[in-house]
Parts: sequence; C-alpha cells; structure tokens
Amino acid sequence: MQYNTQETDPSVLYKLLTGTIIPRPIGWISTIDANGINNLAPFSYFNMVSSDPPCLLFSTRRENDTNKDTLNNVLQNGQFVVNMVTENVVEQMNLTSESVSAEIDEFQLANLTPIDSVSVLPKRVKESLVHFECEMIHHYFIDNATKGGACVVIGKIITMHIDDSILMENNRINLETYTPIARLAGSNYGKLGEIFSIKRK
Repeated sequence: MQYNTQETDPSVLYKLLTGTIIPRPIGWISTIDANGINNLAPFSYFNMVSSDPPCLLFSTRRENDTNKDTLNNVLQNGQFVVNMVTENVVEQMNLTSESVSAEIDEFQLANLTPIDSVSVLPKRVKESLVHFECEMIHHYFIDNATKGGACVVIGKIITMHIDDSILMENNRINLETYTPIARLAGSNYGKLGEIFSIKRK
C-alpha cells in the first residue's frame, strides 16, 4: 500500500506513523507554572538527540490550535524534567495522560511523590529511576498543520539523576533492574524482550 501524505487524512497518518515507528521511549515530563502548580504528562514523541552537549527533544501535539499545559509552562520558564518510565510506575504514568485543567497537580492525581530538582524549578518524580533536568534551548512550531500541528522542544540536560540500583561497573546500565517501558500504538506498550548484539563495523 502506498500513501501520499498530502492526500491522506491526518487521523490515518497518525495511526500509521504511531503503529510503525515503534518502540518509542516515553518522556514523562514534569513542569511548573507561574503559580507553582506542578504538571506531569507522558510524551512518546521523545528521544535523545545529542551527547555533546547532552540534549534531548520532545514534541507535543496541539489539538485545535491549543497548547498543552506542558508546552505553555516550558515556553514560560524554559525548564522541564524528563522522568523515565519503568514497569513499576506504568499505571501511574497512564493516569497522568488524562486531559485535566491546568489547576490540577498530576503528582497528586497519580499519587506520586514530587521531589526538588537541583538545577531547575520543576519537580522530579521520586518513584522514577532516572531524571534529566533540562533547560530549553530551542523550540519550533511545525508549519502547514491542518489541525493544530505540533511543537518540537529541545532541551539541554543540566543535571542527571540515575538510581544506584540500575548502575553497574563502568557506568553501564543494568537493564534487568531498569525495566524501561516503550510506547507502541493505541493502548499498547512494550517491555524489553530478547536482547542481541551485533558488532559495529
């Protein structure tokens, strides 16, 4: 089957893209607004983009030309924290995907523990094993959208927190204790399955 993206309904494109570009890591992003209210939401349009300097990105969809609270907060103060999602918090992560008013603190909604960051104002999720404290260095609203589009945010990682339980010798990560979760399509998620190695040429 061949699809001309200019002639395909956006809802079909979304289904095809999220069903084929898998698995996707989940950036569980915490922000804070001008009134000090915490916000926490998961994003699977997310990945690392640079190690020198250390940077990552996430993209947030804009429904009906409206920003999500996460984007509003980041554009306001330029800071966010990425908390990585593991098997032990996947149910709570799902609770924070609900669309609620900006006055709702998703930490309270999902019964999570907010803890102070070192370099930025947004709180970290204590129950998460990995946190990346970030300062926004770029953002870009994607042109020619038909239903609100998306905004890509690139953040420079200022401080990293990695739980001792997943660290091994030589700063390697123990995947058996880390147990990261990946986003698939629809309501489907994935765990790490069989792992194999291929030496790079």
